[in-house]
Amino acid sequence: MRILSLFCFLLLVSTSIGQSKPAYKIFNAKGKAVSYKKMIKKLEKSDIILFGENHNNAIAHWLQLEVTTDLHKTRKLSLGAEMIEQDNQDELNDYLEGLIDQRAFDTLARLWPNHATDYAPLVNFAKENNLPFIATNIPRRYANLVYKKGFAALDTLSAEEKSWIAPLPITFDPALPQYVHILEMMGSHGTPELVMAQAIKDATMAHFINAQHNEGDLFLHYNGAFHSNRYEGILWYLMQSNPGREYTTLTTVDQANVNQLEKDNKGLADFIICVDENMTSTY
Repeated sequence: MRILSLFCFLLLVSTSIGQSKPAYKIFNAKGKAVSYKKMIKKLEKSDIILFGENHNNAIAHWLQLEVTTDLHKTRKLSLGAEMIEQDNQDELNDYLEGLIDQRAFDTLARLWPNHATDYAPLVNFAKENNLPFIATNIPRRYANLVYKKGFAALDTLSAEEKSWIAPLPITFDPALPQYVHILEMMGSHGTPELVMAQAIKDATMAHFINAQHNEGDLFLHYNGAFHSNRYEGILWYLMQSNPGREYTTLTTVDQANVNQLEKDNKGLADFIICVDENMTSTY
């Protein structure tokens, strides 16, 4: 009996110590801590979810797969990602359909260096469960073209090349707070064309989300946090054409103390995943 009591005490102490130093916490937009279960309940009611990540954040990548798995239990899903560019959709489809293997996909498509660790699990989940996975991003070379020469440079593209980006001309508001924030962060390196390049990415991702979203289904999109923070970026473009849909945003932030959300991180999204800044990065 004493041994059993001692074991229970040690287990309680161990659990308490573990809970006192969490790797992450989830908060709502107002900074109130919420449970994972409560977040999932909200996400289940969405039409479109934008999951903003820090690209090297291990917790964010783990939660992306966990959220996808749990939502798949109750909703019909379509998936999409910034990390695969639209002109590689054919190669992505061939992989999902089993026409090519992983090695061929890695060779034929322009995948991010951290694809194998961070995004392959999501693509493979789609493959194993016969889910659509949409490459939503503009080919990088065209975003770079805008960065160097502005929107007008896109007029020189062929009809096929234009099919991989949002229909031109796109609506553009450089005064949106998120774009202004990017310029402030970049300091002397910030230019009007830099924000244009960000906007063409946002508009293109929104375009392909809209094009592939089926009414009644849930579209779960993975993107860098700056593309959906402050309810702007991709969401701003989605709202231009479909304001009546139920949208939910998530973002990822790093803090020294995850127990209380810092003021600057409040209001970034519907759910803020606050990760210990000492968490191991994926690259």
